[in-house]
Amino acid sequence: MARRFHDEPLVVVLRHLKEALGAGTACIEVPDPDLGRGCYPGERVGPLGGLVHRPLRSWCDLAEGLGCRLLTPRAVDDTHISLTFERLGAEASWHAGGASSAEVESPTREERYGAGSEFARVRKLEDAGFLLPWLEALGRIRLDAGARVLDLGVNRGDELAAFAWLEGMPDVTFVGVDHGASALAEARARFPDARHEFVLADLNALPAGLGRFSLVLSVGTLQSPGVDDHALLRRLVQEHVEPRAAFVLGFPNSRFRDGEVVYGARVRNLREPDLSLLVKDLSFYRRYLHQHGFRTFLGGKYDLLLTAVRGGD
Repeated sequence: MARRFHDEPLVVVLRHLKEALGAGTACIEVPDPDLGRGCYPGERVGPLGGLVHRPLRSWCDLAEGLGCRLLTPRAVDDTHISLTFERLGAEASWHAGGASSAEVESPTREERYGAGSEFARVRKLEDAGFLLPWLEALGRIRLDAGARVLDLGVNRGDELAAFAWLEGMPDVTFVGVDHGASALAEARARFPDARHEFVLADLNALPAGLGRFSLVLSVGTLQSPGVDDHALLRRLVQEHVEPRAAFVLGFPNSRFRDGEVVYGARVRNLREPDLSLLVKDLSFYRRYLHQHGFRTFLGGKYDLLLTAVRGGD
C-alpha cells in the first residue's frame, strides 16, 4: 500500500523511498503540485495550509537522483496524487564501462555507434533537454549564403537536420566526417542533395583538401577514446576555419540508462557523476579559443554546448 505524505520534510520522503526501492519500485501519495502553482517548494498550501507544496519538477529531480524513472502521476483525490518510482536498468552499452556481447567480441567504434547499434535508437532532438539548447546555440551563429559547415562525428546527421528549422538561415553547404560507414550511409540517404557531402575518415587524420569552414560542429565526439582532441582543435583553428568563423562544440554531461537520459558526466571507475574532467576540458577549449580571438558562450544541459565566435559584430 502506498504511503501518504502531507507536510513531512522531503528528507523523510527520501529515506522512505530508499528503503522501499529495495523491491525495485515504490509508490507514494503526495500533495498535488497543481495546488501550489506559483508557490516555492516547501510553502504550505491546500485546506487550512496543511499540505507542503513541491512542484512536479522536484519529484522528477528526486527520481533522477535515485536512479529511477518517474511513471505518469495519477490523481488519488482532490488533494493528492500517486507517484511511482521505478529503478532504471543498466547504462547504455556505448558508455565507458558498458558493452554488449557483440562489442565485447569486437569493440570497434563503428559497431558501437553504427546503424545497427543500440546508439542508433537514440533521437536526441526529440528530447527537449537537447533540442532547446541546440537551437539556442545555432541561433547565435550568423552565416552568409554559401558558407561551409563542417560536422565532425556527424553519424546519421541529426544535428544537421536542425538547420532547416531555423528562420532566416541562408543556403549553406555541409561536410560531415565520421568513422562509421553504416551511419554515413544513412546520412547520405537522408540528405541526398548536392549541398551535403559525407566523408569516411578518422578525426585524428582528417583528409587533405578538406578546406576551410565558417562553422565547425561536433557534439559528443571530441572526448571519445582514441581522439586527440587537443591536437584536433589546434589543427581546426590553424588550418580549417575562416578568419570570421564559429564553433559549436558539445561536451556530454549525461548518460543513458534504460532508455532515459540521466544528468551528469561520469568517469569510468566511479558510480556517481563527476564533472571534474568535463570542467578541465572546457577550461582548455575556452582558453585556447580566447587566445585565437574567439568569444565564447557556454550553455546546454545534457550536452554542455560551447559556442565560440570570431569576427563580425
